[in-house]
Amino acid sequence: MDRLDAMHMFVRVVETSSFTKVAHEFATTQPTVTKQIAAMEARLKVRLLNRNTRGVSLTEAGALYYEKCKAIVNDVAEADKVVQVRQTQVQGQLRIGSSVAFGRRVLIPLALEFMAHNPQVQVDLSFEDRYTDLVANGIDVALRLGKLADSSLGARTLGVNPWVLVASPTYLRKRGTPRRPSDLKEHATLIYSSVQGNDIWRLRNASGEPVSVAVTGRLRSNNLSALLAASRSHMGIAALPRYVAHDSLEAGRVVEVLKTCRLPEQEIHAVYPSPRLVSQKVQSFIAFLQGRFDAEWWETLPRGA
Repeated sequence: MDRLDAMHMFVRVVETSSFTKVAHEFATTQPTVTKQIAAMEARLKVRLLNRNTRGVSLTEAGALYYEKCKAIVNDVAEADKVVQVRQTQVQGQLRIGSSVAFGRRVLIPLALEFMAHNPQVQVDLSFEDRYTDLVANGIDVALRLGKLADSSLGARTLGVNPWVLVASPTYLRKRGTPRRPSDLKEHATLIYSSVQGNDIWRLRNASGEPVSVAVTGRLRSNNLSALLAASRSHMGIAALPRYVAHDSLEAGRVVEVLKTCRLPEQEIHAVYPSPRLVSQKVQSFIAFLQGRFDAEWWETLPRGA
């Protein structure tokens, strides 16, 4: 038994005047309690308790020691309570990570809504297009797209992120509209280097068969907004997440190309440092996100966010 437990036991012996009652509280035996108090007295080289047939009483030294031990035991109990309450309430700082485009367009409005529902939460948003170490960077929860590597992280799947091919009407009038995936070889394409770095676009045709097409283009970028801007400026065909292209599609600035074909979808995950002892604020945020990425979720995003 460590010193803190022994102090707690001593305090309870004084308060109950009974070794037997304390033994019951600590799920042990009366001789064990007696032995612990005796060991404490031997270590301190002073008698703490006087024992008689009517119970126990404190010596002068014991009374001083009791007051100090009681304060320590109460402080430890209060510290435990503070942490436990914080663990079960939605409060404190919540650090959330995401990629830049997804964070700006999707996460910001969701985080603001979550904050409105949880006024005791302070949110710290961190946007990086590279995967960051959650523990090293103090991230409580991150939203990540694509397949997750095997790791010790906790994770929850939230939905899928579909991609589309888009081009401006002006570009298509000049260069023609692709009718099948192989037609992309004859077009200028806008390459998202973070995903299509090898200049191969992989689609499924109208029959669901996988098709790989080697593409070429003058513009390559790791920024989705840059590719959307280039597409709107008639520079070529871009493969973009639908949430990125949605407003431009609605406004007619770009149109969808090869509608009968599908680009691979990305899974959307909430990941957190460990699957064990997940804080209430993280659990609540993930619960808040559940159902937000069902069906055509991009339709619910604020316009121009």
